[in-house]
Amino acid sequence: MKKVLIANRGEIAVRIARACRDYGVASVAVYADADIDALHVHQADEAYALDGQRPSDSYLNIEKLLAVAARAGADAVHPGYGFLSERADFARAVQAAGLTWIGPDPATIDALGDKVQARRIALKVGAPLVAGTEDPVNDASEVVAFAEQHGLPIAIKAAFGGGGRGLKVAWQLDEVSELYESAVREAITAFGRGECFVERFLDRPRHIEAQIIADRHGRVIVVGTRDCSLQRRNQKLIEEAPAPYLDDALRQRIHASARDICAEAGYVGAGTVEFLLSADGTLSFLEVNTRLQVEHPVTEETSGVDLVIEQLRVADGLPLSFDGTPAPRGHSFEFRINAEDAGNGFLPTPGRIDGFQPPSGPGVRLDTGVVEGSRVSPNFDSMIAKLIVTGATREQAIRRARRALAEFRIDGVATVLPFHRAVMDHDDFTAADTFAVHTRWIETDFAEHVSIAPRSATQADPGVLRTFVEIDGKRHQMGLPAALLAGISLNGAAPATEATAPAAAVDDKAVITPVAGNLHAWVIEDGAQVQAGQVIAVMEAMKMETSILAPCAGTLRIAEQPGNYFEARASIGRID
Repeated sequence: MKKVLIANRGEIAVRIARACRDYGVASVAVYADADIDALHVHQADEAYALDGQRPSDSYLNIEKLLAVAARAGADAVHPGYGFLSERADFARAVQAAGLTWIGPDPATIDALGDKVQARRIALKVGAPLVAGTEDPVNDASEVVAFAEQHGLPIAIKAAFGGGGRGLKVAWQLDEVSELYESAVREAITAFGRGECFVERFLDRPRHIEAQIIADRHGRVIVVGTRDCSLQRRNQKLIEEAPAPYLDDALRQRIHASARDICAEAGYVGAGTVEFLLSADGTLSFLEVNTRLQVEHPVTEETSGVDLVIEQLRVADGLPLSFDGTPAPRGHSFEFRINAEDAGNGFLPTPGRIDGFQPPSGPGVRLDTGVVEGSRVSPNFDSMIAKLIVTGATREQAIRRARRALAEFRIDGVATVLPFHRAVMDHDDFTAADTFAVHTRWIETDFAEHVSIAPRSATQADPGVLRTFVEIDGKRHQMGLPAALLAGISLNGAAPATEATAPAAAVDDKAVITPVAGNLHAWVIEDGAQVQAGQVIAVMEAMKMETSILAPCAGTLRIAEQPGNYFEARASIGRID
């Protein structure tokens, strides 16, 4: 490989660009309109526009990505995580274009990316499993039938996804149909496919995973374990390595199951095998993520293995640079720094970062996709950075984490930093002799008060102004951040804009957007009677759905149509 196209954005694109430089190959960044001045664009050796605002028009557009690869002369593609990273059709398209795919073979992505087929492989090698559907379900009635047969709670899961998108947990039978439809919508938005399957949901389990990497020389190595139990809406918030409070027999079973599953699937490259561990000790295979994980840095810090460099070596046909599972060297935490207001239901808070002062010192690593002045777009994931803190022991890592979190300052957008600080002072997570955290701990047990973050008024993303310039008699298109040209009028060009309703005056009958994002759909017709608290519309923000509730009982009057972008607290209708 000589030049790698990074088919991603944000902190992972920055991470890959740095690894490319360490490995000695050039890197090519791509960017959506909102990312024209993003950090990953500056970190790469070259950068090319994708001419789009939303994921479907940019980072999920295979044709555009391959066109950039050809234009830039790239000979390899690294997909990062999310977006197209687990799409076998993208891997095949990359290979068909004569490029090196930095990831598992497409057939392996098909086998393990299909969660139903992955369950079959896990059964074949003797990995532990809970009851689930043999194939993806066809409609909500099949989900209801499974729930009636096996009992509640159940998990409705995207068959071709990961990262918590397209995953819904049903606790009551009357919510199954609505949650199934929501899971399908989220799966289509995030992964381009809406198939879902169903399995029994283990209540209050820990989320344990094993990092593996395999080369083309017959070696499948488990690099280490992680605990990722601290989650909100099935999205991980804090991860640590190695997974604490596992006895040797259980750890070895996790290692063996992960290795056997990947060996059976002919795995090549980096991947993660995930398990659920119930309070009574029941271990169940969950899924395989056929890509690099967000939380890979904690494994890097405790193993001494640069996983991205190993990915590049494997793609180049080289053997892994190490042999056998490394003995853990200390303990590491990763804190996902999301632009979300932890005191207001973790609602996404896109906007401009007015201040960004990260911590430093012994044991502190920061993987970030933003700097002061960066804008957090509502069209993409809310994670803006990752704080990784490592110590010789878990206790030392906790003390360092408290110090680092206290130092971290971000202004302009709300973040989850106050939540992280509260967790690191909570005995359920930090006590020396117990670990009481589970995947629903935040919703069920976390009772600490986190204040709603003070924020300045949000502004719509200014987008990109596109115009044309003539250079040596040849016409060229040029794109610039619209904010740079505020007040300047150019013939034939105008800044990209989104429909935005003005903020409503105080009105207890107005239908108000709870978060900045796109109005996905009205689920109640105009003129229909509604009850207070009834779900009447759905917004999509940062790849997650948020329900809009009726503020009172009455007749719904719809003022704005689906498909448009709105700031938080915008009026989109009224209840008469």
